[in-house]
Amino acid sequence: MKRNVLIIGAGGVAQVVAHKCAQNNDRLGDIHIASRTLAKCEAIIASVHDKQAMKSDGALAAHAIDARDTGAVAALIRATRCQIVINVGPPFVNMAVLDACIETGAAYLDTALHEEEDEIWETPPWYAAYEWKKRARCAEASVTAILGIGFDPGVVNAYAKLAIDGHMDTVTSIDIVDINAGSHGRWFATNFDPEINFREFTGTVYSWQGGEWQANTMFEVGKEWDLPVVGKQKAYLTGHDEVHSLAINYPEADIRFWMGFGDHYINVFTVLKNLGLLSEQPVTTAEGLEVVPLKVVKAVLPDPASLAPDYTGKTCIGDLVKGKRGGEDIAVFVYNVADHAEAYEEVGSQGISYTAGVPPVAAAMLIADGTWDTGTMVNVEELDPKPLLALLDRMGLPTRVKDAAGDRPWDVAI
Repeated sequence: MKRNVLIIGAGGVAQVVAHKCAQNNDRLGDIHIASRTLAKCEAIIASVHDKQAMKSDGALAAHAIDARDTGAVAALIRATRCQIVINVGPPFVNMAVLDACIETGAAYLDTALHEEEDEIWETPPWYAAYEWKKRARCAEASVTAILGIGFDPGVVNAYAKLAIDGHMDTVTSIDIVDINAGSHGRWFATNFDPEINFREFTGTVYSWQGGEWQANTMFEVGKEWDLPVVGKQKAYLTGHDEVHSLAINYPEADIRFWMGFGDHYINVFTVLKNLGLLSEQPVTTAEGLEVVPLKVVKAVLPDPASLAPDYTGKTCIGDLVKGKRGGEDIAVFVYNVADHAEAYEEVGSQGISYTAGVPPVAAAMLIADGTWDTGTMVNVEELDPKPLLALLDRMGLPTRVKDAAGDRPWDVAI
């Protein structure tokens, strides 16, 4: 059984991870939070204590660290005796943290694929550029590495496997739909790190259709979805992490990711991009200062964590999976609805952070008890989804299934 958790990062998602680890520290052991800014880690710890989230006695400690320094991360893992590392720092640190886990034997979890700060990766499949190159090393060292175990990517990968394995002989398409029907009341803000948010949408939109990669531009392809609870919402074909692993594991299916955007977001995004303000490449001002436009935009926008107190409304994220069973067409929508205000009441974060932060803790619990302790690198759809979804049902992210039989709570018997 693995014990003690090191959380890398101190943003809104890390706050959720810390609260959920604290609520389950009888199974996970001591909790350590590490970031470049010690004060942010200490603020998260104060929040955990304010909510009286700790289930049992155990350490809850903060550490200052440069997560790009593999040696420093490895030293901290050894000093804290952490056997599970949940990386919710910026994606620029993924490979350094993964290398530290391989060096020390600690299990590794993240919620997004690696990026280099000075470039936006384009050639699919994206995981092949960094993480998958370490798969053999993980296997050789018997290190468990679960990639992309947030909500999307993460839970939506598990939803796809649940629908395919439980309902279908063959799969023909997987459409992942992410709708945030909430409101934060600000003129403009992003729901997570602005730099990461904008980088996600400035590149080519890749989907897997007809057995090959299809390239589109952002906001080129949109459609209206009629979804449970949030109703009719416009969403656009968007490039996203999980498409790249699902395309490898289900190459016979068309795989697309759709994200909801309002007209206001699109207008602001378009102006910023056309002005060159979303570039990750440095420029020199008239005063001789070298700046990265995207980082300047990030600096002037609200901190996503500051949105939480005023956030209202709900999210709906799910998979519409189509295929064949007994020669007949079948369609299944597997989804979750989360409430921003309820998330804030429980852990002090908004719903986007909540949906991203709960799943890695559930996965850590499955590693701790051996259920998901694979001893190698995997994407979520390569694992049995039922233990994860059963835990999430109890941890605040219940799964529902909508098909010909109606709309009902997910049951482990499905």
